[in-house]
Amino acid sequence: MSDLFDQSLKETMEKEAPLADRIRPRDFDEFVGQEEIVGEGKPLRRAIERDELQSVILWGPPGSGKTTLAYIIANKTKAFFQPFSAVTSGVPELREFIKKAKERRKLHKQKTILFVDEIHRFNKAQQDAFLPFIENGTIIVVGATTENPSFEIISPLLSRSMVLVLRTLRDEEMENILLRALRDKEKGLGDYSVTFTPKGFKVLVNFANGDARVGLNALEFIVLNTPADSEGMRFIDENIVADALQKKALRYDKKGEEHYNTISAFIKSMRDSNPDAALYWLARMLESGEDPRFIARRMLIFASEDIGNADPRALLVAHAVSWAVEHVGMPEAQINLAQGVTYLASAPKDNASYKGLFEAIRDVREFGNLPVPFHLRNAVTNLMRELGYGKDYKYAHNFPLHRVDQEDLPPELTGRIYYRPRRDIKKVIYPETIEGERFKEGKEE
Repeated sequence: MSDLFDQSLKETMEKEAPLADRIRPRDFDEFVGQEEIVGEGKPLRRAIERDELQSVILWGPPGSGKTTLAYIIANKTKAFFQPFSAVTSGVPELREFIKKAKERRKLHKQKTILFVDEIHRFNKAQQDAFLPFIENGTIIVVGATTENPSFEIISPLLSRSMVLVLRTLRDEEMENILLRALRDKEKGLGDYSVTFTPKGFKVLVNFANGDARVGLNALEFIVLNTPADSEGMRFIDENIVADALQKKALRYDKKGEEHYNTISAFIKSMRDSNPDAALYWLARMLESGEDPRFIARRMLIFASEDIGNADPRALLVAHAVSWAVEHVGMPEAQINLAQGVTYLASAPKDNASYKGLFEAIRDVREFGNLPVPFHLRNAVTNLMRELGYGKDYKYAHNFPLHRVDQEDLPPELTGRIYYRPRRDIKKVIYPETIEGERFKEGKEE
């Protein structure tokens, strides 16, 4: 009776599970995408089919097939498959799994595959706990992560694992996945009569943004919430899809690699003086929920680092944008951000101040605390004056053009030139009357 009840409960739960779980492929024949690593004859597929799998880290964006691939491994190998979530489990649960894995290996000569979802959520000490058991063959770890393993996985674990990179699903692959779900009468939506217009289906595919889970969940929501006509047909066009979804779910983790990739593209587009690309990456960040204050801070840095004195007003514009973000707030502040981004992207570029600072820092680190020349020291006591503090100092305002010829660097650094502005910006920051020897002697770049 218990077995019948358990089986009935399992079947009920499977029917009520989200479409993305119900339709999950059980074999390579059903798996869509990632042919580069699981196509016919590829090393990973051969290892799985021969039951010779070693520890592997699957790195890819959400909905690219990491978990599905792990369950295909479970179906295709003779090893005991143990799911293990880094979100809900810790080292105590791991010790229990290891104990049972040892017993399996000793009594039944059966290997254990430990599927660690979100493996990057384990800290380094917790990741260390896997090492001895991978080393002695007690477990084979299949880890799934959306974060760059180079930063999130400890080196000893990486050295014992093969890292495989899963890419975002292409549009044609997403179309195949959604169509299969629509036609599958057993696990999918095949019992419903559904007609998508080509444009409506395209909007759905675009919404999925390469994430199969997002696409399938959206498909199920739309189909179930679209009324059927008198003949039982659910007709779905782009307007119905847009109304149902409201807003595109962009892939963007504000603490993950996609965050850094996007802000990098944003900064480099402004540096390349490409306001169109800069606006696109700005829109990507805003639509994905990025903190506008973070964007404004990066613009402030950019104004000095990449524009500098080629256009001193750029820093004022960036500061004004930052003020607007704080005092106007979203969504209106995105207009201020757009104005600032296009100004910074269109402005002339010069990183002489930035480069000069780091050349000076290099000398500070190399030479240490060089003594301040006596003539530059401030003599505030009689003793200091007797020791020569301030002796022979030339007060610039007492000289023509308010300029003097005296050495302001320690003797060890005499003649050092840190600031080499672009030739064409000297008129912006130096009056014609005091352009000075820096330019006349050809010391600028």
